[in-house]
Amino acid sequence: MGISLDSIEVKQINGVSAQKQNELHAFGVFTVKDLLEYYPFRYDDFRPRSLSEIKHGDKATLVAKVIGIPVLQRFGGKSRLSCKMVAEPWMFTATWFNQHYVREQLTAQREIVITGKWDQKRNAITVTDYEFTDRGEGKIGTLQPVYSVGGKITQTWIRKIIHQGLQQYGELIPEILPHSIIRKYEFMSRKRAIATIHRPEDTREGQQGRRRMVYEELFLFQLKVQAFRVLNRGRMDGVVHTVDNATVRQFVRSLPFELTDAQKRVELEILQDMRSPYCMNRLLQGDVGSGKTVLAAIALYATVKSGFQGALMVPTEILAEQHMRSLTKMFEPFGITVGLLTGSVTGRKRKDLLASLQMGMLDIVVGTHALIQEDVFFRGLGMVVTDEQHRFGVNQRSILRRKGYNPDVLTMTATPIPRTLAITVFGDMDVSTLSERPKGRVPIMTYWVKPDLMERVLKLVNREVDQGRQAYLICPLIEESEKLDVQNAIDLHIQMSQAFPHYKVGLLHGRMTPGEKDEVMRAFYSNEIQLLVSTTVVEVGVDVPNATLMIIMDADRFGLSQLHQLRGRVGRGQHASFCVLVADPKSEIGRERMTAMTDTDDGFEVSRRDLELRGPGDFFGTKQSGLPEFRLADMTADFEVLEQARDDAAELLKDTDFWTSADYAPLRNYLQNEQIFQGDIID
Repeated sequence: MGISLDSIEVKQINGVSAQKQNELHAFGVFTVKDLLEYYPFRYDDFRPRSLSEIKHGDKATLVAKVIGIPVLQRFGGKSRLSCKMVAEPWMFTATWFNQHYVREQLTAQREIVITGKWDQKRNAITVTDYEFTDRGEGKIGTLQPVYSVGGKITQTWIRKIIHQGLQQYGELIPEILPHSIIRKYEFMSRKRAIATIHRPEDTREGQQGRRRMVYEELFLFQLKVQAFRVLNRGRMDGVVHTVDNATVRQFVRSLPFELTDAQKRVELEILQDMRSPYCMNRLLQGDVGSGKTVLAAIALYATVKSGFQGALMVPTEILAEQHMRSLTKMFEPFGITVGLLTGSVTGRKRKDLLASLQMGMLDIVVGTHALIQEDVFFRGLGMVVTDEQHRFGVNQRSILRRKGYNPDVLTMTATPIPRTLAITVFGDMDVSTLSERPKGRVPIMTYWVKPDLMERVLKLVNREVDQGRQAYLICPLIEESEKLDVQNAIDLHIQMSQAFPHYKVGLLHGRMTPGEKDEVMRAFYSNEIQLLVSTTVVEVGVDVPNATLMIIMDADRFGLSQLHQLRGRVGRGQHASFCVLVADPKSEIGRERMTAMTDTDDGFEVSRRDLELRGPGDFFGTKQSGLPEFRLADMTADFEVLEQARDDAAELLKDTDFWTSADYAPLRNYLQNEQIFQGDIID
């Protein structure tokens, strides 16, 4: 099978000392494979251009001759060196800062290649890199890779070491893609692609190398996810729920509203999964207020009627209480018992609840991460529902699932995820989407105003609260910050208390204890507080039907998806609702966000634009969600490649040759190394 590059330590490369090896470890480089796959994030272009092609502010490389006497000026321990140059037929000035030693080398008529920022107005270039043609270092006319380095690792050194690594071990770079795919896309070989990314002859060759390796990254990820599904779907014994349609219909008919067509479709998808012998792993995504909770209730009802217990885990106590109230109301007529387990449930009450759960006397438990503590046992856990799943770590979700024998898992999120991102992050899940709003849902009117119109905004607050409604005021910071000139919650609370002395103004922020937050939210829920000044802690799922006004200060500081989540806190009752974005954005992205929010209230459209503006990292904390970190691929820019890679992986796994042919052996080995054949759930 030959030597594997990931088994050769990086110190085996000539020029890597023990000290340098330790410094490389800090960048995650331990083996020769790590080093060769430590790709540059951009290139410095040392290909000379004519001054006639260069615009003001451009970074450019010029071939010039020294024609003037270099002038050195010193000031306060720093220096500036200027010299007249000619790049036929133009004359200009080249300036070096804090490189006084260059003066001795600037002899008349000597040819030099200089790179720097061109200043059209001063007819000058500020030099960042230079090379004399009579003792060239090989940069002239090339694209030089720029790596993410620091400390004692310099660009020059890492370039040299990667080049040395390619010379010593380049022949050992294995091909992993099958011939059929290489032929289909006319890819260069893996060996050449990696070498090309580090030392491209020209832009086109560099793009071809990147194209090949981006596809490979996305293809291997999709292959891993889909192979897991193919291998485990038939063999992972799950809970078989035996509830019949008539029983489910009885529950659905008892609801005070009719399900939308989208809800009916998703209900069928969930029930079909629950009745099958394999373990359900389904993501239910839907816009704010699209009716996900009702579907979770149907799934939990079917679980109990099949003789099992259900668990619903949510990120906050107030949300747990809210779900507890709504589920109790729905299930009481059917004799189904619901318990609440949060950090606030202690002493005798907690002991009784845990005993009821373990003996099977409690059908459904709703709770926070208190559900995953060691002393929580179920008699027969058949369904786990997690709400706003990206608020929980991967480990927290899997601990809850392990409290039963492969229970079905339904994961809910109100962050509508564009299809591109959903198939990547949740590739091992089936995705159900609620794209339709329940009938009678009040549309929210969204306005963008500049801060100088704040007086008019306060009149709107006054009008709504006078009519018995409630309002949120959201701002990005807790306390004043010298770095950011943004409204902060504490100052805003004082201002609002003074502006509205007849109303009760509450304050909510992340530094308060969970108990303090819950107390404020309960007071707001029961209309003891009319105006709530808050940071983004209200973003997740709190349902106050009487709140009709959402004002977001410095709205351009928030991401689009977050703004949309905040907007979804209002419009939950029968009354007309408003969202006012107060912002004077200086950046183009800030202005685009404001326009997108006033253009549409469709969460999927909002999240599509957010993905374009910010990239995928902001949808989820990477470590929390299992969002893969690719070395080269960018899920926003490369979404078409991602979809193609997914289709190719699915096609390949259906082919019987994949499991036997020598051409696919490297891919089978890859899956073996990734432990796909072990049967553990990818979370």
